[in-house]
Amino acid sequence: MEEHSLEYKVKSLPLSPGVYNFLDKDGKVIYVGKAKNLRNRVSSYFREKNQVGKTAILVKHIHDLLHIVVDTEQDALLLENKLIKKFQPRYNILLKDDKTYPWICISNEDFPQIFFTRRKVDDGSLYFGPYTSVNAMKNVLDMFRRAFKLRTCKTNILLENVEKGKYDVCLDYHIKNCCAPCIGDVSKETYSGYIDQIKKILNGKTYEVINNLKKQMADLAAQLRFEEAQEIKERYDVLISYHAKNIISLDLPQTVEVYSMVKDGAGEYLYVNFMKLSNGFIIRSVTREFKIRMDDDDKDIFATAVTDFHFSELNIGNNAVEIILPFELDFELSNVKITIPKLGDKKTVLEWSVNNCRKYMDEQQRQRSLVDPDANVRNIMRTMMNDLQLDEEPRHIECFDNSNIQGTLPVSSCVVFKDGKPSKKDYRLFNVKTVVGADDFATMREVIFRRYKRLYAEGDALPQLIVIDGGKGQLRCAYETLCELHLEDRIPVIGIAKRLEEIFYPNDPIPLYLDKKSVTLKIIQHLRDEAHRFGITFHRNKRSKAMIHSVLQDIPGIGDVSLQKLIKKFGSVDKISDASVAELSEVLDLKKSQAVFAFFHSSSAEGEILY
Repeated sequence: MEEHSLEYKVKSLPLSPGVYNFLDKDGKVIYVGKAKNLRNRVSSYFREKNQVGKTAILVKHIHDLLHIVVDTEQDALLLENKLIKKFQPRYNILLKDDKTYPWICISNEDFPQIFFTRRKVDDGSLYFGPYTSVNAMKNVLDMFRRAFKLRTCKTNILLENVEKGKYDVCLDYHIKNCCAPCIGDVSKETYSGYIDQIKKILNGKTYEVINNLKKQMADLAAQLRFEEAQEIKERYDVLISYHAKNIISLDLPQTVEVYSMVKDGAGEYLYVNFMKLSNGFIIRSVTREFKIRMDDDDKDIFATAVTDFHFSELNIGNNAVEIILPFELDFELSNVKITIPKLGDKKTVLEWSVNNCRKYMDEQQRQRSLVDPDANVRNIMRTMMNDLQLDEEPRHIECFDNSNIQGTLPVSSCVVFKDGKPSKKDYRLFNVKTVVGADDFATMREVIFRRYKRLYAEGDALPQLIVIDGGKGQLRCAYETLCELHLEDRIPVIGIAKRLEEIFYPNDPIPLYLDKKSVTLKIIQHLRDEAHRFGITFHRNKRSKAMIHSVLQDIPGIGDVSLQKLIKKFGSVDKISDASVAELSEVLDLKKSQAVFAFFHSSSAEGEILY
């Protein structure tokens, strides 16, 4: 695809949280920012009223931009912090490695302390984080202390001094908030076991710890050691009630590469995303677009992209020890492990990659639609043609829906979509003429016959697709009617069932299930909903008029002409019944006005009016 200007790139950014990088003419990152809404935030830089001071100077040096989509604002905050430290852009306030976001530290001692800090010291201690919320991090620490009764004192407790009895207990011990390793109430091995469980939780393996505790409880109960089982249960309950995984970093301590691909609905382009993570943080994200030729295989394109990305990264440093892919490839890479995840943190980052890939595809399609307004319509039509296995693009679609109330007043609606959008001037409504009672099948036969016999006879354009709101029965009736008109080969027809959104074809018992997020299903659902709305509105108006007539026809001396005058003037039975003789005389003569007034105000009529 040809390069589009910076203006088009900005207009096509997603409305999602993420991080954006501004690049100068040499491709160097000069500014890193975060956004709750990428398109709105980046657009704000290029509005004239905002181009003052530092912003004006920055905007003059922007030649290109890159962005990474993330799930939440907190993810954007952490990623911005990481990228600013990595690139040190000249227009950002430089962030130092200390005094930024807090970390949880497990000290390097015989009986480790667990606390939060803003400084990382190379003394053998373990650090987990960083956290964007101090309160969230303190909640994690509080949960650990309640579950494991960890010590909170800053005393350097040495095992040899514990054995010599050199320490005294503190208040926490007396109020049962500390397991007291200082006096040997808990052994070094048991305390280390607590720390190992905490490490697993901080690495995102909360449910592994929970399952182990559950097994320990069962074993202790089987041995009738109920007091010990109760202690384990208390710890288990704390962990179950606290979803630590929501605020803990990903369990990816090493550098990994992640690859995913997405194909557009028209089958013209393939998009491959590459993400690089180090210690659970995204440090690089790139998506490429590939034009698909007739003889190209998707997996071959993907494999080529993976090798290109991987070997170019080898020259940059910080090489990956693992590659995460959505499926197996038929080649191997040396000195690297290949993983196809099914669940867990690795599956999560693969989904991040897919999300970025989809967002990039949407941006490219929006850019094309800005340059060529009909490009997006053509892409949607090609997608629908491929999804529904049609021979031509469904530029003109018609959808039918029937409506009746307890078998009375049957009506049918026909809505028309052109180029994927409603064409309301072409909507049609049908009063069913030949059907008695609630017979949806016969109603469908009548309206399909009337609609397409007339279009064909008058030489009007026939639709490229008919959609029937209903199941197999109504679809079969519509198809048989088209056969009767000898149009079955000229107009494809499908049915959509409400419960599971299944797509049915004539003479095929197996339904088609479309992706719930696909543009094809969304347009078909829009057709179905619009036909239902249009038909219900018509039916409601028809029913209302019928009810008005049913009441007014009981008035002596009032015929159809007078009824029409009253309905046109007052609109409803309520307003007619409230009208005075003088008001009624504006449309009827005095004698008829008095008859109408007397009908609604005589004592015998009290409570007998039907609405």
